[in-house]
Amino acid sequence: MTFRGELFLRLADEGRLVVDAARADEAIAGLERTLVEIESRLRILRAWRQDPVPPAGGWPEEDTPSVVEVLFADQVAPGQLERAATEIPKYIEALRRARPGLTGGDEDLGERRDVRDSS
Repeated sequence: MTFRGELFLRLADEGRLVVDAARADEAIAGLERTLVEIESRLRILRAWRQDPVPPAGGWPEEDTPSVVEVLFADQVAPGQLERAATEIPKYIEALRRARPGLTGGDEDLGERRDVRDSS
């Protein structure tokens, strides 16, 4: 899986990525839901890495179906959940910057959060 968060941020800043506000909002909402799911899976993966023996009462009911799926996914593509958790916020920020009204000029920098420095 190839991520292009930095590219989308640059394109948005240069004004070469422009997305209709309604479509941007829809895409951002979908990416935010995806990020919540990824963070949930990462919690499971980190708990497993810390102690692969299930707790005495078993895994929390809401996590049980995901444990095998998360472990399998990490074996097939190690590190991809962590990478997605780093990259998806860049996609979200790029879409916010790509909305009409944000030009990428210096006047907008105070309103933006630079996610490139947070990874």
